Amino acid sequence: MFAFFKTLRKVTRRAFILPVAALTLAACDPVDLGGLTGGGNSGPRIDASQPIPVALLVPRGSGQGGDELLAQNLENAARLAIRDLNGVQIDLRVYGTAGNAQTAASQAAQAVNDGAQIILGPLYAEAANAAGVAVAAQNVNVLAFSNNTTIAGGNVFVLGSTFANTANRLVSYSKSQGRDRIVVVHAQDVAGQLGRNAIQQAISRNGATLAGTVDYPLSQQGLIAAVPRVKAAVDNSGANSVFLTAAPAAGLPLLTQLLPEAGVTPGTTQFLGLTRWDIPRQTLDLPGVQGGWFALPDPSRAAAFRSQYQAAYGDAPHPLAGLAFDGIAAVGALASSGKANALSTAALTQGSGFQGATGIFRLRGDGTNERGLAIATVQNNQVAIISPAPRGFGGGGF
Repeated sequence: MFAFFKTLRKVTRRAFILPVAALTLAACDPVDLGGLTGGGNSGPRIDASQPIPVALLVPRGSGQGGDELLAQNLENAARLAIRDLNGVQIDLRVYGTAGNAQTAASQAAQAVNDGAQIILGPLYAEAANAAGVAVAAQNVNVLAFSNNTTIAGGNVFVLGSTFANTANRLVSYSKSQGRDRIVVVHAQDVAGQLGRNAIQQAISRNGATLAGTVDYPLSQQGLIAAVPRVKAAVDNSGANSVFLTAAPAAGLPLLTQLLPEAGVTPGTTQFLGLTRWDIPRQTLDLPGVQGGWFALPDPSRAAAFRSQYQAAYGDAPHPLAGLAFDGIAAVGALASSGKANALSTAALTQGSGFQGATGIFRLRGDGTNERGLAIATVQNNQVAIISPAPRGFGGGGF
């Protein structure tokens, strides 16, 4: 029953990764790059009439089978995106990082020496940070596949779906449904603390109320001991929602079993999840998650990307393959303007964003991102969308 505690999860050196996916390549709206000047214009000047040298840094060479598979999927997805660009030519050059920071730094520097004008990847946070530092002086931006926002900033942008994205979307929706007094329940590990911070910031941003915070050691006994404290926090504050940072493999099954048994029932207290409750599929069969809310990428765009990838390569894509697709989507959309400053920081952070593997996304000046997410619930052991992903910025949770 408690087998999910037998595997230790590494969350410090390798980025906290959440699945992504979707389809089209154009920017959401026409991009005007004509007036970009000053400090926000960091990035090389390009000749959009010629193939644009783009470096793709993947975790090839680590000796780990999972890294090799992911590396190939990232490259496949990037090449799939290139096929659909209208009039923009990409000279894609692939470099293996072996999944470590030192190699990532040297490969990033080599890529720029080879002429790369922007870098996509690497995946792991430490490697992405090292790559960014290695090429900062050369005025080259890095669109990393990490979702660890602690490395974002300067010339490094993170493409991965972040805790902040999920927390903001869920809190915004929850408040709109009158579920605005929220108790945050989180593990004491790094992921749990970052998740807590993201939820608290989302509560403040959306004008909801932080009704309490309960932490627990990431162990079976620690989690069991936290349940009475969660019950007390809900009762004492009049909370109508409980936001759980726990993942299906790290405490969610036990929490969603014990909280209702203790009297914190989904009928009166809305359960919110910071992680995907539909991965693995068996999670949907848990009685305690029925009626809970979680966020996920636009299902229709995710399905279209999976179908397109499978038709091209014969297998379903890795859940993270769409990040490489997104990077090419952004480069292609910006380069289609024909402007020499198309890959500048100001261009990359233009407000209308891009369409990519998860639907809409945009890069922020602080190196983080915003993504359009849907809100789902679990009904009869199935995912049901209760608030669709937005198709443009300015509404639907943004």
